[in-house]
Amino acid sequence: MIELHDLTKRYGKTLAVDRLSFQVPQGVVTGFLGPNGAGKSTTMRMILDLDRPTSGRVTIDGKRYGQLSEPLKYIGALLEAKAVHPGRTARDHLLWLAQSNRIPERRVDEVLALVGLTPVARKRARGFSLGMGQRLGIASALLGDPEIVMFDEPVNGLDPEGILWIRNLMKRLAGEGRTVFVSSHLMSEMAVTADHLVVIGRGRLLADLPMPEFIRRNSRSAVRLRGPEPERLLDVLARAGLRHEPGPDGSYEVVDGDIARLGELFAGQGVVLHELSPQQASLEEAFMQMTADSVEYHAGDGPGLDAAGAPTEWGAGWKADGAPQNTTARQEEN
Repeated sequence: MIELHDLTKRYGKTLAVDRLSFQVPQGVVTGFLGPNGAGKSTTMRMILDLDRPTSGRVTIDGKRYGQLSEPLKYIGALLEAKAVHPGRTARDHLLWLAQSNRIPERRVDEVLALVGLTPVARKRARGFSLGMGQRLGIASALLGDPEIVMFDEPVNGLDPEGILWIRNLMKRLAGEGRTVFVSSHLMSEMAVTADHLVVIGRGRLLADLPMPEFIRRNSRSAVRLRGPEPERLLDVLARAGLRHEPGPDGSYEVVDGDIARLGELFAGQGVVLHELSPQQASLEEAFMQMTADSVEYHAGDGPGLDAAGAPTEWGAGWKADGAPQNTTARQEEN
């Protein structure tokens, strides 16, 4: 288990991580989300002792990373897939890591096969594609057969088959009771992979919840109704005092409606429905709602142009001189 206790990191006057406390539980895939500049990468680096906290602490199964004599047997991580000597072959890179942590050589060939790199095991890393480099990074993380795995953007550069493979791998590892901590900007991927979410913004904890609960708390739910007699449908809603809004294709949406109650209500009035369906926001919509005040860089529409081609209006996030309004530099984007 990974535990963070009041973790804080400053770079000069910039507060990158602000008294962050949470636990990453075993047996589930925990998604680590936040806008660019939220402090995710800095937090992951501090977990691995690659950055020293200004204050607070991180423990891995009760110990600091630096106290682990053979760390790859406790925690495996993919933070930067390109962190490989370009002149080394895939196998030699893994063999070097294995020998430094007293991992048997046979494990090198096992993880190469697991990630699908056996055919290029003797190829130098400089010739690897982005996806091949990503697979080698995943192999490095799995080398010590650790109880904790931590991935930063694991599907980066992978093709659809590779994305499905890493998704199933993370779920299998969690199913074996391991701790799986994954950061990604792909909301669609997190929605089908993560069981639990930790969300931060501007270095602070915003949410630490199971996925369904996070979506429920940060989005609007509704029941969509559509039928051949819209006038009667609206009359039933009005007499029942139910708040509703127009929906697509001539439908209506009852905000926070109870689908069973609505079905019974319209059946009792003899009103035919062609659609009675629950509507729930996506993870992306819930995430945008949660982090709206924590986004540091807001893209604007840029200038409108008049008939002569001169700038007229500027979208949000831009100055009239064409420069972004927010140009504050941060130490890290992720």
